[in-house]
Order: sequence, then C-alpha cells, then structure tokens
Amino acid sequence: MNIDLSGKTALVTGSTAGIGYAIANGLAGSGAGVVINGRSRDKVDAAVRKLEGTGAKVRGIAADVSTAEGCKALVAALPDVDIIINNAGIFEPKDFFEIPDQDWSRFFEVNVMSGVRLSRAYMKGMLKRNWGRIVFISSESGLNIPVEMIHYGMTKTAQLSVARGLAQLTTGTGVTVNSVLPGPTMSEGVETFVKDLAKQNGQSVDEAAANFVKQHRPSSLLQRFASVDEIANMVVYVASKQASATNGAALRAEGGIVNTIA
Repeated sequence: MNIDLSGKTALVTGSTAGIGYAIANGLAGSGAGVVINGRSRDKVDAAVRKLEGTGAKVRGIAADVSTAEGCKALVAALPDVDIIINNAGIFEPKDFFEIPDQDWSRFFEVNVMSGVRLSRAYMKGMLKRNWGRIVFISSESGLNIPVEMIHYGMTKTAQLSVARGLAQLTTGTGVTVNSVLPGPTMSEGVETFVKDLAKQNGQSVDEAAANFVKQHRPSSLLQRFASVDEIANMVVYVASKQASATNGAALRAEGGIVNTIA
C-alpha cells in the first residue's frame, strides 16, 4: 500500500516527542506538510529541526492547547488543516483518594477539551472541502479503566464519545473521525516513569517494564510495551485516503489487552 498525502496539511498536537513526534514523522514520510505543536518554543523548534533533517515539509507552532486561549492562538496561526491528530495529553498514576478536584479539571482540559476546541475550529472547513481526517489518540485505558489513574481513564473514555459523536456529523461526506487506542507504549514520558519504577524496586529498566505489563496489563497478548512507531503506523493509515471507509471507529493498537472480540 502506497500512502500518499502530498498536498495535505497535517497538525499533530503534542508532537515535540513521543507518540506525537512519531506520528508527525510518519505523516511527513507519506508526503504531508506537517505542523509540529507543543507548549515550549524551544522544544517545538528542536523537533522541527530534527524532522527537517529527514527532508520533511514541516513548520512549528508553540501553543498551549490545554487552554481556550492557546487553541485560539494556534488556529489564528494555522486557519485550515486537512488532517488533525488530537494527540496532546497527560497521565499520572495517583491513588483515587488523593486526586483533588483541580486534577480532574486539568486532565479534562488537556486530554479532552483540546481536541474538542480544535475539532470545532477545523471541522467545518473539512466538511466544506469534502475531505478531512480527525483522529483522537485515546487509550485502552478508556475501556479498561486503570485503578492507578482513574482520572486519566475517564478522559480517554470521553475522547471515544466525542470522536463517535463528531463522526456522525460527517454522514455522506469525505471527512472521517476516528480514535486510535494505544496500550503501554515506550515514549519518552513512559520511559521516565519506567526508570523511576526500576529505581524504586531495585530492578533493571527491562525488568521493570516487563513486570509492569505482567502486573498491570496481564491480558496483554503482546507482553511488552509497544514502540511509538507501531502506534504511528496505525495513525498514518487512518489519516490516509485509503482509510475512506473507516469512520466512527475506535481502532486498537494496544497489543490485545482488551479481552473482547468487538
């Protein structure tokens, strides 16, 4: 399959590192003009330079998409896109009884409202042009709510609802809205988390990673963390012209953790 996104502009939020950067790299490799986004100008510039080194067509916009003001500034700098990957997100293992109200609100603003605001801004243009792709990076945690971070799981379930609802607004058009559900993925942030676990438990990083999957995701068929590129591969396909019949779907890239057939 030759995925060709030449002439398309793709925005990937939270793309200075990790899954977001891997997605940006994959889209650029398929010919799309890619817009890198993050809160820090320095990190955005560094990611742009790195991607430019591959010959990609890329630019960067520093904006905090967890706020209405940040989303407004981003849209002002980039009025139209063909593809938006709502990837920006945060996670934090925390005992339910120690999660204050402000954390619930903060997680919802970052993980859910960023995608709501940007989809609201860009989707009308996609519908008018009769082509577009909106992808929410959800998680298997939206289906299997993790007891160690219930507030995170709540936001990932919410993303699935938003994506499905938006998809129903695209009936009969060339626009699609889907979610991709990664499982444990070895991004930079997760790597730091695993290193901390290893230090706490007197283990090697590999041992800590393997034990985490066995203990917290025992139903995994993969039995390891996925790589960021494995997640990006799914997202690039969903953003492609070839995925025209895939709409309103929650697509799993979680290594078989979710133990259902549908």
